[in-house]
Amino acid sequence: MRNFGTYFLLAFICFVILYGLIRRVPVFDSFLDGAKQGLQTAAQILPALVALLFAVQLMIASGITEKLCDLLSPILAPIGFPAEVLPLCILSPISGSGSLSAYQSILAAYGADSFVGRVASVIAGATETTFYAVTVYYGAVGIKKIRHTVIAALCADITGFLLAALFVRLFFD
Repeated sequence: MRNFGTYFLLAFICFVILYGLIRRVPVFDSFLDGAKQGLQTAAQILPALVALLFAVQLMIASGITEKLCDLLSPILAPIGFPAEVLPLCILSPISGSGSLSAYQSILAAYGADSFVGRVASVIAGATETTFYAVTVYYGAVGIKKIRHTVIAALCADITGFLLAALFVRLFFD
C-alpha cells in the first residue's frame, strides 16, 4: 500500500500507451508534439516569471515589505489582526516561495499552536499566489487585459486574510 501511487501512475501511463496503440495513434509522435507545445508555452511565460521573481526579491531587499507591515499594523490592530502575519499576507499574493519562507519563520518564532501560528496556517492554506497564477495562466493563453481579474483576486486575498484571523479567534481560542 505504501507504493500505491507509484503503481497507479505506472498503470495509468501503460493504459494510455496501450489505448493509443489500439486506436492506431502515433503515441511517441503525439508525446513529442505535446512536449514541444509545453516548451513553447514555457518560453512564452518565462519573461513574465523572471520579472515577477525580480520584483519579489526587490521588495524584500529594499525593505518595502517591512515598511508596508509598519504602515498596516496600526490599522489592523483594533480588529485583532496579528501584525506578525503581515509579511505572509504581503508576500502570499506575489510569491509562493516567499510566502512559504515567511510562513516557516512565523511557525519557528511563535509555534504552530499559537494564535499567530494558527492564523498563518489558515492564510497559507486558504490563499493563492495571485500574481503568479495570473502570470502563468493568462500568459499561457495570451490574455493581456488582467485588471479586473487582479482586483477581484486581491479582494479575495484580503478577505481571506481578515477572515483567517476572525475564524481562528472564534473557533480556536
